[in-house]
Amino acid sequence: MSSPLEVPHIGPIVCFGEALLRLDTPGNKRFIQADQFLASYAGGEANVAVALSYWGLPARLVSKVPAHELGAACLKAYQAYGVDTSHVIRGGKRLGIFFVESSTSLRGPQVLYDRAGSSFAESKPEEYHWPDLLDGARWFHFTGTVPAVGAETKAALLAALKLCRERGIVVSFDVGYRSALWSVEEAGKVFRELIPWVDVLIGSEQDATQFFGIPAATAGLSTPESRELSLRALADRTSLKAILYSHRTVNNLGVHRYFASLLTRTSSEEPASVVHTANQELMPVDRIGTGDALAAGLIRGLLLGHAPREVLDFAFAAALLKHSIEGDFALVNVPEIQRLATGGSLAQVRR
Repeated sequence: MSSPLEVPHIGPIVCFGEALLRLDTPGNKRFIQADQFLASYAGGEANVAVALSYWGLPARLVSKVPAHELGAACLKAYQAYGVDTSHVIRGGKRLGIFFVESSTSLRGPQVLYDRAGSSFAESKPEEYHWPDLLDGARWFHFTGTVPAVGAETKAALLAALKLCRERGIVVSFDVGYRSALWSVEEAGKVFRELIPWVDVLIGSEQDATQFFGIPAATAGLSTPESRELSLRALADRTSLKAILYSHRTVNNLGVHRYFASLLTRTSSEEPASVVHTANQELMPVDRIGTGDALAAGLIRGLLLGHAPREVLDFAFAAALLKHSIEGDFALVNVPEIQRLATGGSLAQVRR
């Protein structure tokens, strides 16, 4: 099957979202024990931009960060991997922050947000001059946290989406629902408003049910068959060209089972293609950012016009490898990902 999208061959991938400071408890300490935190920089859209740039594709971050030195340090972290931050607005009072309590065995990770009043959350739609910010762009990516931050960022996002439609820029949306930011009902109302402007959706079978009204095929147990039924039902209700689902379960020993499914279609007249990964068991070093690695891998494959099987295998391998890396960024190179995607191993010592 050919690529489901007609994508221009030149131009950057524009990623719009909040730049964040990440603070981790050291070791396996709980928040109540911590007397220091490990600092790094993150943000769902920024993570995607870093991965794409690391793989040699031009990625542009659009956001707003403070004009002080912490804002500069944040941008420097993205620039180190080639991300174009020249379109990031400088101003406002503070960076958004999230705190991470690391997981071990029976205890999963815990995340606390401190994002109210951040430069991005307080930014106004008129600050984003989209004709310039989207100049030459071939792809626009955002996550569900952008409208979750507030009405102003949602308005800025909608303005961007409308211009993307006018200019033929492909739009991808990673649902990325965060219950700490808003309710399922609030999110669902907004997501349904956004979906007509979207070409590529990244989420899960559960997202399709709770936000888009797709009936669950099974009671809590995701299978290739249930995911395919859900994918096809969601495709039938929308004009989406590609939909990627991922799913994970975690047992009491801390072993993760992770898998994904991809639907693509070249036109509404042709039947959609659905491909699945096998279930993969792993014990993560850090699971945060794996969904962004998956999204970046999907974007790369669709941009390069790869067949659905190759697109999914690369994206899934990128996400698997991200589990082995501390921090939000998927700092694995293309040969490493391709080796795992084609059945090779990276577990041996390489000399």
